[in-house]
Amino acid sequence: MRAFFYLLFGLSITAHAELRLPAVIGDNMVLQQKQANPVWGWDAPGTQVKVSFAGQVKTASADAKGRWEVRLDPVPASAKPASMTVSGSSMRELKNILVGEVWLCSGQSNMGFSLNSVWDADLDIATAKHPQIRLISVPNVGTQEIQDDFKGQWEECSPATVGGFTAVGYHFGRVLHEMLGVPVGLIDNAWGGSACEAWVRRDLLEKDPRFARMIAQWRQIESTYSDAVFEKQMADYKKKVEDYAAARRAAQKAGKPAPPAPGRPPQNLLRGQKRPGNLYAGCLHPILGYGIRGAIWYQGESNASQAHEYRQLFPFMITHWRQEWKQGDFPFYWVQLADFKPEQPEPGDSDWAELRESQTRTLGAIPNGGQAVITDLGEANDIHPKNKRDVAERLARWALAKDYGLPLVYRSPEFKDMKINGGKALLTFDHAPRGLRTVDVDEVKGFAICGADRKWVWAKASILGGSKQGTNQIEVSSPQVPQPVAVRYAWADNPVCNVYSAEGLPLTPFRTDDFPMITDNANPNGLEAQAAKRQAEIKAALQRRAESARSKAAKKAGEK
Repeated sequence: MRAFFYLLFGLSITAHAELRLPAVIGDNMVLQQKQANPVWGWDAPGTQVKVSFAGQVKTASADAKGRWEVRLDPVPASAKPASMTVSGSSMRELKNILVGEVWLCSGQSNMGFSLNSVWDADLDIATAKHPQIRLISVPNVGTQEIQDDFKGQWEECSPATVGGFTAVGYHFGRVLHEMLGVPVGLIDNAWGGSACEAWVRRDLLEKDPRFARMIAQWRQIESTYSDAVFEKQMADYKKKVEDYAAARRAAQKAGKPAPPAPGRPPQNLLRGQKRPGNLYAGCLHPILGYGIRGAIWYQGESNASQAHEYRQLFPFMITHWRQEWKQGDFPFYWVQLADFKPEQPEPGDSDWAELRESQTRTLGAIPNGGQAVITDLGEANDIHPKNKRDVAERLARWALAKDYGLPLVYRSPEFKDMKINGGKALLTFDHAPRGLRTVDVDEVKGFAICGADRKWVWAKASILGGSKQGTNQIEVSSPQVPQPVAVRYAWADNPVCNVYSAEGLPLTPFRTDDFPMITDNANPNGLEAQAAKRQAEIKAALQRRAESARSKAAKKAGEK
């Protein structure tokens, strides 16, 4: 009887065993040309799986956990739709597969910003008839539990499918497709508001002493926060919304102004896009290993107040991704923060400027990196500037020049060195082979200078050879600073600056000094110290108010 039961049990397992593929491997996908691409999935442990594609057959056995993987031989680009057959305990035929260039599009909301919302969205969408561009999006899943798959599918790029896709990603892929004449696959896994640390494996952050403070802060949050706390917050918020709706109706009936509406709903900190490791586990891990050429990245706004930490965290994340992908030092190109927030009337400190510097420093910290400077493409009143086409094309220049060998200018001018003589600072710049020029007006704008007192003033600057198109040197001075020691350019949240290379790429923001950063937690005058001081002042004021109230109450009681 027992033998009969085990026989039935074994037959039941066999009957229900089914070959399963991840969402990233399916109909309409693009395989990366000229490299060995992994194909993987799941089946009953021990099952022999066979993958047939482009005249080659690869086999593998499902391991104890049911996972199997094969690696296809490299094949050249092909716009001719092909099929792939995968057979194990069952069989799947994948159709309409192309071979070309595959890029990951990641970051936060400015990468996730959809084509529906850009300037000229109607024209962009109507003309997006590119069946050889394929799109797939990874849903936003924030978790500490490693995810192996997601809900999604590859789709042909068309006016019907492209509207909700990342605008930067689409325009980047469009340029590559038009310039190279090969199919392009784009994977979107961006999440608005995401912090860089959320994209890194949690255990790696915990082991690195550079991030001990961050982890300690999150452990403190995790010790008191739970899903139950979030549910209570949501219940309270819903009650506020209901009360507001009732009060609004009453006000309208009485002809009175409506009361202020409740703010944004609470976010679950444990399942959100800022908790260390959450997006690595939920949004990155399901696609790890899929054959790609490289990645484009637009993120940093959420880490601006930790810009000093970002100079280690960002290159750490890139290196970590490359190690996890097991595809070498693949190209990784990012967008520097745009101009945003009110213009500063006087030169000074800026956390956004410090974050931009950390992004620029990453160029020297990793191989095969690139940065698109966009201090001219932002909007003071909107953290999500709507011009994504120019952003994408500046990223595409890096890829076209560095990865595909096209003779294009791709890198913004960058500060090289400074010499001070006779009260003037002479600055020399790299990556301006045809010289520098101004845009909009002849006057050079955006430079500040200081002496040993570290008091910044706006400076007079001139391009040697003229503002129309001069040399790669700029002279900076101010009568208020007879003995200058340092110069800064575009050092503000929303800098007013106008220097470009002759080819039209904006000068990279920079500083020549090494003064303490306001985002350095060790700086006694930094943002954290200032916030702590304000909190202490508020606490002291509340205590004084309470003591005064108690004194008045005691005096009144004594008079009685």
